[in-house]
Amino acid sequence: MPAFNTVRFRVKPGRDQEFLDAHKAIAQAWPGLVHANIIRTGDRAYCLIAEWPDMETCIAARPAMIATLNSFRDTLEDLGNGLGVTDAVAGTVVSALK
Repeated sequence: MPAFNTVRFRVKPGRDQEFLDAHKAIAQAWPGLVHANIIRTGDRAYCLIAEWPDMETCIAARPAMIATLNSFRDTLEDLGNGLGVTDAVAGTVVSALK
Protein backbone atom coordinates (compact mmCIF):
# COMPACT_ATOMS: atom_id res chain seq x y z
CA MET A 1 0.00 0.00 0.00
CA PRO A 2 1.46 3.43 -0.91
CA ALA A 3 2.52 5.69 1.96
CA PHE A 4 3.03 9.42 2.33
CA ASN A 5 4.91 11.59 4.75
CA THR A 6 4.41 15.30 5.29
CA VAL A 7 6.62 17.72 7.14
CA ARG A 8 5.71 21.29 8.05
CA PHE A 9 8.43 23.95 8.33
CA ARG A 10 8.76 27.68 9.07
CA VAL A 11 11.87 29.26 7.57
CA LYS A 12 13.82 32.10 9.18
CA PRO A 13 13.52 35.47 7.42
CA GLY A 14 15.66 35.68 4.29
CA ARG A 15 16.52 31.94 4.22
CA ASP A 16 13.78 30.62 1.89
CA GLN A 17 16.03 29.91 -1.10
CA GLU A 18 18.61 28.17 1.06
CA PHE A 19 15.82 25.96 2.45
CA LEU A 20 14.53 25.13 -1.04
CA ASP A 21 18.02 24.49 -2.44
CA ALA A 22 18.73 21.96 0.32
CA HIS A 23 16.04 19.70 -1.16
CA LYS A 24 17.34 19.59 -4.75
CA ALA A 25 19.13 16.26 -4.35
CA ILE A 26 16.45 14.30 -2.47
CA ALA A 27 15.55 12.21 -5.52
CA GLN A 28 19.00 10.62 -5.31
CA ALA A 29 19.48 10.87 -1.54
CA TRP A 30 16.20 9.30 -0.36
CA PRO A 31 16.10 5.63 -1.43
CA GLY A 32 12.72 4.47 -2.69
CA LEU A 33 11.16 7.93 -3.00
CA VAL A 34 8.38 7.90 -5.61
CA HIS A 35 7.52 11.60 -5.74
CA ALA A 36 7.88 14.71 -3.58
CA ASN A 37 6.62 18.28 -3.61
CA ILE A 38 7.24 21.30 -1.42
CA ILE A 39 4.30 23.66 -1.17
CA ARG A 40 4.28 27.18 0.22
CA THR A 41 1.52 27.44 2.81
CA GLY A 42 2.13 31.03 3.90
CA ASP A 43 4.83 33.60 4.47
CA ARG A 44 8.01 31.57 5.17
CA ALA A 45 5.80 28.50 5.76
CA TYR A 46 6.23 25.30 3.77
CA CYS A 47 5.10 21.69 3.73
CA LEU A 48 6.94 18.81 2.08
CA ILE A 49 4.75 15.95 0.85
CA ALA A 50 6.52 12.75 -0.22
CA GLU A 51 5.14 9.54 -1.67
CA TRP A 52 6.64 6.11 -1.02
CA PRO A 53 5.76 2.65 -2.40
CA ASP A 54 4.97 1.46 1.14
CA MET A 55 5.48 2.41 4.78
CA GLU A 56 8.50 0.14 5.17
CA THR A 57 10.36 2.06 2.45
CA CYS A 58 9.43 5.37 4.10
CA ILE A 59 10.71 4.13 7.45
CA ALA A 60 13.94 2.82 5.89
CA ALA A 61 14.57 6.25 4.30
CA ARG A 62 14.27 8.14 7.61
CA PRO A 63 18.05 8.30 8.22
CA ALA A 64 18.49 9.91 4.78
CA MET A 65 15.61 12.33 5.44
CA ILE A 66 17.15 13.29 8.79
CA ALA A 67 20.53 13.82 7.11
CA THR A 68 18.86 16.20 4.65
CA LEU A 69 17.13 18.00 7.53
CA ASN A 70 20.43 18.36 9.36
CA SER A 71 21.92 20.07 6.29
CA PHE A 72 19.46 22.99 6.57
CA ARG A 73 18.22 22.80 10.17
CA ASP A 74 19.75 26.20 10.96
CA THR A 75 17.42 27.84 8.38
CA LEU A 76 14.33 26.86 10.38
CA GLU A 77 12.39 28.51 13.19
CA ASP A 78 10.98 26.59 16.11
CA LEU A 79 7.29 25.89 15.47
CA GLY A 80 6.42 26.20 19.17
CA ASN A 81 4.24 24.02 21.39
CA GLY A 82 7.13 21.60 21.90
CA LEU A 83 7.33 20.62 18.20
CA GLY A 84 10.83 21.85 17.50
CA VAL A 85 11.64 22.87 13.92
CA THR A 86 9.45 20.29 12.14
CA ASP A 87 5.97 18.86 12.38
CA ALA A 88 6.15 15.47 10.66
CA VAL A 89 3.56 12.75 10.12
CA ALA A 90 3.45 9.64 7.91
CA GLY A 91 1.04 6.87 7.06
CA THR A 92 -0.36 4.53 4.47
CA VAL A 93 -3.11 5.37 2.02
CA VAL A 94 -6.51 4.33 3.33
CA SER A 95 -8.59 5.74 0.47
CA ALA A 96 -7.34 6.73 -2.99
CA LEU A 97 -9.83 9.34 -4.20
CA LYS A 98 -8.37 10.20 -7.61
